[in-house]
Amino acid sequence: MDYLPIFIAFTAAAVVIQAGILVAMYLAVRQTSARMEALAADVHTKVMPTAEIVHSMLVEFRPQLQNLVTNVSESSTKVRAQIERLDATVSDVLDRTRLQVIRADELMSRTIDRVESTTELVQKTVASPVRQLSGVFQGIQTGLEFLIGAKRRSREGISVSQDEMFI
Repeated sequence: MDYLPIFIAFTAAAVVIQAGILVAMYLAVRQTSARMEALAADVHTKVMPTAEIVHSMLVEFRPQLQNLVTNVSESSTKVRAQIERLDATVSDVLDRTRLQVIRADELMSRTIDRVESTTELVQKTVASPVRQLSGVFQGIQTGLEFLIGAKRRSREGISVSQDEMFI
């Protein structure tokens, strides 16, 4: 049996199928290409004018944008310098305030110490002699009362024994 005609028939069928696939691929690529061309034309007609407008606006506003960027840069430099000066001033004020608080504390401490020493001095020089003088006056008063009381009792005829006087 001769297999050659069968093999040729299968090969011919495979070549026909491949040709059909290639034709289908050609048609699909052509259809996709047509769509891409339509999309490119659409982009060209819609996006390109917008891009040209944006480009012209950028060209037109570029000096103003550069001026704006320059102004913002200068302003930030000035603000930074002002903040540094403000920080130095605040630090100086805080240091001076701390110093004044320390001085006020020392002043209060010295004042309290002087008040305490003055109180002790007054206690020693005034209060103690006044107490002693008061004791002397009370002694004199008690002595006078005793003497006056003894005269009254002798007038009334009441004799007071020595033991009763000390009780």
